[in-house]
Amino acid sequence: MRRSLLVWPGAPLAIASAALFGASTPFAKLLLGDGISPWLLAGLLYLGSGLGLAIIHFGRHAFGLASAEAPLRPADLRWLALVILSGGVIGPVLLMVGLTTTPASSTALLLNLESLVTMMIAWLAFRENVDRRLLVGAAAILGGAVLLSWQGGPTGFGLGAIAIIGACIAWGIDNNLTRKLSAADPVQIALIKGLVAGVVNLALALMNGAHLPAITVLGDAALVGFLGYGISLVLFVLGLRHLGAARTGASSLRPRSSVRFLR
Repeated sequence: MRRSLLVWPGAPLAIASAALFGASTPFAKLLLGDGISPWLLAGLLYLGSGLGLAIIHFGRHAFGLASAEAPLRPADLRWLALVILSGGVIGPVLLMVGLTTTPASSTALLLNLESLVTMMIAWLAFRENVDRRLLVGAAAILGGAVLLSWQGGPTGFGLGAIAIIGACIAWGIDNNLTRKLSAADPVQIALIKGLVAGVVNLALALMNGAHLPAITVLGDAALVGFLGYGISLVLFVLGLRHLGAARTGASSLRPRSSVRFLR
C-alpha cells in the first residue's frame, strides 16, 4: 500500500507531461508552414518556455510565494549542461527537421520511440529495475507505431523519419540525465534549460541566415513552447521523482500515440 501511494502521483504527472508535449507537435507543424526555418522554430519554442517559466518563477517571489523546492546546486550544473545539449539543442532541431517532410500524425507515432529509448538507457546504463513485460509491451507498441507511420514506397521511411528517431534518442538520453536533477526545483530546471537552449538555437539560426517571423507568429511559438516544452518538462521532472526514468517513459506511451494530429 505504501509503495502504491508513492508511485501513484508520478503516473498522472508523466501522462500529463506527454499529452502536453504530444499536443504541441501539430502546432509546430503549422508554424513550420509559415516559412520558419526548423532551427529558428526550435529556438523560439524553447525561448518561449524559458520566458514563460521565468514569469512564474520571479512572479511567485514578487508576491511572497516562496517555493518549497530545493534550488540547483553547483554539482548539478554539469548534468544540466548535458541535459540542455541533448534535449534542448540536438533533440528539438532534429524534430523540427523531421517535421518539414513527415506528417505530424506519423511523427506522433514515431515519438513513442523516445519512451522505449528512455527505458532501455535506464535499464542498461543506470540499472533501474525494469519489468521485462514492460519492455516487451513497449516494443510491441513501438512496432505498431512504425507500421502505422510507414508512408509506403521506397522513400516511405526517409530522412525525415530518421531525424525524428534521432530526436527521440537525444531525448531518451536527456530524460535519464534529468533524473539526476529531479530533486531540485523543476521550474528552475525548465527555466534555465529553456532560456539557454532557446538563445543558443536562435543565435545559430540567425547566424545561418534565418529571419524572424511576424510578431503574431512569434507569440504563437512562445505559447506552444511554454505549454508543450516548459510546463511539460516541469511535470516530467515531478513524475521522475516518483517513478524513475524507465517507468516515467512507459507512462508517456499511451497519450502520445492516442492524440489525433493534423496532417
